[in-house]
Amino acid sequence: MTPDGTRLWIALGGVIVLIVLVVRGRLHAFLALTMVSLGVGPALGLEPVQTVRAFGEGVGGVLRGIAVVVGLGSVLGKLLAESGGAEVLAHTLIRAMGRHRLPWAMLVIGFVVGLPTWFTVGLVLLMPVVLAVRGAAGVALMPLGLPMLAGLALAHGLVPPHPGPMAAIGTLGALAGGTDAGRVILLAIVVAVPVGLLALGVAGPLARHIPETPVPAPASPTKESTGPERRVPGFGLTLATILLPLGLMLLATVAGVALPPGQGLRGVLEFAGDPVVAMVVGVLVACWSIGTRCGFDRARLAGFTEECLGPVAAVLLVVGAGGGFSKVLAAAGVGDAVAAMARHGGVSPLVLGWGLAAAVRVATGSSTVGITMAAGMVAPLAAAAPGTSPELLVVAMGAGSLFLSHVNDGGFWFVKEYFQLSVAQTLRTWSVLVSVVAVAALPAILLLDWLRGLV
Repeated sequence: MTPDGTRLWIALGGVIVLIVLVVRGRLHAFLALTMVSLGVGPALGLEPVQTVRAFGEGVGGVLRGIAVVVGLGSVLGKLLAESGGAEVLAHTLIRAMGRHRLPWAMLVIGFVVGLPTWFTVGLVLLMPVVLAVRGAAGVALMPLGLPMLAGLALAHGLVPPHPGPMAAIGTLGALAGGTDAGRVILLAIVVAVPVGLLALGVAGPLARHIPETPVPAPASPTKESTGPERRVPGFGLTLATILLPLGLMLLATVAGVALPPGQGLRGVLEFAGDPVVAMVVGVLVACWSIGTRCGFDRARLAGFTEECLGPVAAVLLVVGAGGGFSKVLAAAGVGDAVAAMARHGGVSPLVLGWGLAAAVRVATGSSTVGITMAAGMVAPLAAAAPGTSPELLVVAMGAGSLFLSHVNDGGFWFVKEYFQLSVAQTLRTWSVLVSVVAVAALPAILLLDWLRGLV
């Protein structure tokens, strides 16, 4: 067996051990990733000190690019939930689209609300809205819920500033000559439109075989819980608040293409469109538009920040450890071995990135870890292939990271419990839906790459 082959088998063995530790051993993913990283490095020929150093560099490299953005995004999502802005957004879109297009409305709502929020946060946030709409319209639950879940999943897997795409942008930006976050957002939305339409077509047949279950309707808020001076934000202001950070990132992308270097306006727009700056601006505006303007005082806003940042810390530890594992594999030459194998087999970096992200996602249950690890392994190939678009590669890995959510994924259990499904029913609906979304996105990405080559 060649040295490259040996490295790949050892890396595969490390992934298998990781699966066993997380799934069978019930070990926290952060501890499992750390332990496997420190064990796989020496097995791949690294000195113990080199292994520790590579792991630390990987953790720091990933968190340096995403920790602030993810933390700010969680604050924005918390304000959206507490202010009632998400419900205003949902009900307005539903009224505008009509009863017969409710699944379309739920897809759009899921995607828009999913832009600044975690998948599980978006699910918890929108579930009362889904139940209220079901009761008012007299329709079944799953035909409404599955499109909403598809929208949340597409936003979470494909669109920055979610941690997976942001981690991939940071990794490829360092190793593949720079990656534009605004362009990733634009391409992700272009891919999400046809894939979301396909998800609508798939949701109906998947939901047809699930019997309707009596899910309790959400309780109406009381005067004591909302407060006498609370005001719900308007639709336009809520939507503008959500889209402001994304719009700033897109403006920076346009400025980089349309304006000449050295022009003052270009520098201002590129500064404002930096993901960290854009999220800071978004949170500051949200503190007024869906914060103090709605009756929350500064103490309550500070409380929201403390409440939402605690859970984010645990997620960031897992993401950082995933980056550390990727760095150990890269330092030991695993990424170069994968790149050599791909070059020898003529595999497109986009297809390889999608496949690696999908494999790690199925193994670990985390889409964020999937895209983070795939980015570290495929970056050498992207750097060696000048024609590869790093932005499309980020979207491809994000799509692969959605593949086959199953019992080792926390989101799987959220869907099961909130929709009161059995494990088998969740596999037949949610797992199939996200797998279709992940697979359908790849041809759309390859088509965009082909069109890019014609220009």
